[in-house]
Amino acid sequence: MATTELLAPAEPPTSAAPAGARRGSMPPLLRYMLVRIGLVIPMLWILLTVVFLLMRVIGDPISAALGGRLSPEQIAVRKAAAGLDKPLIVQYGQYLWGVLHLDFGTTLTDHREISDILKVNGAATLELSIYALIVAFLIGIPLGRLAARYRDRLPDVALRLFAILVYAAPVFFVGLLLKLIFSPFGWPVAGRASTATELTLQNVHPKTNIMLVDAILWGDPKLILDVLQHAVLPAIALGLLTGGVFLRLVRVNLLQTLRMDYVISARARGVPERRVQSKHAFRNALVPVVTVMGMQIAMLMGGALLTETTFEWQGLGYTLGQYLLKRDFIAVQGIVTVFALIVAVASVVIDFIVAMVDPRVRF
Repeated sequence: MATTELLAPAEPPTSAAPAGARRGSMPPLLRYMLVRIGLVIPMLWILLTVVFLLMRVIGDPISAALGGRLSPEQIAVRKAAAGLDKPLIVQYGQYLWGVLHLDFGTTLTDHREISDILKVNGAATLELSIYALIVAFLIGIPLGRLAARYRDRLPDVALRLFAILVYAAPVFFVGLLLKLIFSPFGWPVAGRASTATELTLQNVHPKTNIMLVDAILWGDPKLILDVLQHAVLPAIALGLLTGGVFLRLVRVNLLQTLRMDYVISARARGVPERRVQSKHAFRNALVPVVTVMGMQIAMLMGGALLTETTFEWQGLGYTLGQYLLKRDFIAVQGIVTVFALIVAVASVVIDFIVAMVDPRVRF
């Protein structure tokens, strides 16, 4: 009897398998993505509601923009045409319905479709933001690695001080300082390109409204060089702001990663220090940088207003400033709404990228 019991096959374990391993269960990455999208929807609703209410605090947008230039009867006609004579809750519903259909209205002062402003001026802001991110990476990542390598020594102290200065300095002050320094040397300090280049690129087809891409499509090296020269100073002014953040972040995370057990084991196996830092430590230290990059999108959007105004870079920030001066609050509402949508969508995209890079985030 005892022999029979010993030879009997063992019963399968009764403990339940992990939820992620069950047949038919949702993959962790997909579950994380759905939860993140579900969380961003109420955040977007709150942002849109705040934008709508702030624009209504000033009173009637048409009277604020056109009061004194039109008769009361003409203003009443404009209000009826824009739907501003309806109850506030009806206006709110129309506003949300328009945003859902990517219809942000028409400006009061020059009767431009805000969707057209997004297509033309939004491309300029996108172009500047890409330039600024490139500058931020070129400054922040190499200098952050250098600061970590010389921890608590003179290069590290100098680089940390530099990071604090570029982060604390107002972006418009940095822009004005760059203009004062480089304008005596004939370097272009205003606009996205020279007048001749802009006139030439108006005929390019297909037109992307991204000046560098249009210049490449035209195929003239002189136009490409002219566009890049105009982009250097605005990109540096805006990129330094984010570069200081990246510098300190790379330094801190690289120092923490170098204390990990797998890095210590690599050193014990005789792996050269340069290989330890580049292959074993640096890649993992970049994960928080990708996370923070999503937060820096909002900083870039805010800095774009001042940078574009300083360098007369006709993007969304510059256009927003012009409409603020004209008290065209319908245009302001539409552009600010787009800024809010860009920041929200960018945060979700960055979260997805981080979840794919770092599996720990999915659980």
